[in-house]
Amino acid sequence: MIAHLPPPSIASLPKAELHLHLEGSIQPATVRALTARHHLDVSEEEVRRHYAYRNFTEFLQAFKWVTSYLTEPQDYALITRDLARYLLSQGVVYAEVTLSVGVMLLRNQRPEANFEAILRESEFFASRGLRLNWIFDATRQFGPEAAMQVVEAARNAGSKTIVAFGIGGDELSIETKEFRSVYANAAELGLHRLIHAGEIGGPSRIRESIELLGAERIGHGIAAIHDPALMDLLAERRIPLEICPASNVKTGALARQLRRPEAVIAHHPLPQLVRHGIPVVLSTDDPAMFRTTLAEEYENARQMGLTESELVHLARMSFEHAFLTDSEKRAFLQTGSL
Repeated sequence: MIAHLPPPSIASLPKAELHLHLEGSIQPATVRALTARHHLDVSEEEVRRHYAYRNFTEFLQAFKWVTSYLTEPQDYALITRDLARYLLSQGVVYAEVTLSVGVMLLRNQRPEANFEAILRESEFFASRGLRLNWIFDATRQFGPEAAMQVVEAARNAGSKTIVAFGIGGDELSIETKEFRSVYANAAELGLHRLIHAGEIGGPSRIRESIELLGAERIGHGIAAIHDPALMDLLAERRIPLEICPASNVKTGALARQLRRPEAVIAHHPLPQLVRHGIPVVLSTDDPAMFRTTLAEEYENARQMGLTESELVHLARMSFEHAFLTDSEKRAFLQTGSL
């Protein structure tokens, strides 16, 4: 008789994280270090006040505020170093990190110079067991012309570590169809395609992103629970949702989708999505700004009622749906015994 071994402990497993904003990983102490470098006096209390929000609009304002202190390549090197240390502390061996290149361009910075500084730091941590790839991200409300400039910045950077193009920001600001040519250009460049959709918008935003833009993963996508046919489509086509529970609570996105102002983590539809057969990858989104960690997100999932086997399944999904070759995925999965 073959013994059935219990699943490995989540804490002991190597992990991947696929929905993670570099700029959202800036801890309050690091904000102070950045401001000090530029001869500004910002208290940690002031940072923490900015890192408290009641809705998605307030969060976007906080993100705009913190990124205003990123003005030169050395600033990006500093926050990349801090992020890498955080990821190693969480047992992360692979991450696809989103860069707000649209914001860099808006501020008349040179994304290529910033990215060179980022790469130098990430290469240092590669020898310590952490592999980082990058997603060049546009801001939806800046419009399709600005988004096309982000695609061009990825072309100019010319690095194989840039694996995808995505769009974040206010998903209600501009119609999805306006970005079709942008995504077509990204595909021609060989970039995978991502988008934030169904976070505060409805399920139609998710469906449009798939059908009009060819999106391969959906950032958040919790609005899918309102459309059973869409849930079936996500499951059948194996299109993953990048689920970030703490983010959904703290931006008010969960309360908005569930139409209950008191919505808390326990109300999150993560178990419903997982048990419908939809691929889900668990992430932190902006770990410093939402005061969470990847370990805490797995614990949140446990508190929602996911079993140990389901948690291990989530850990495995983050490698299986990474933008890696099949052989690279197998190597990570075998190393982690997932």
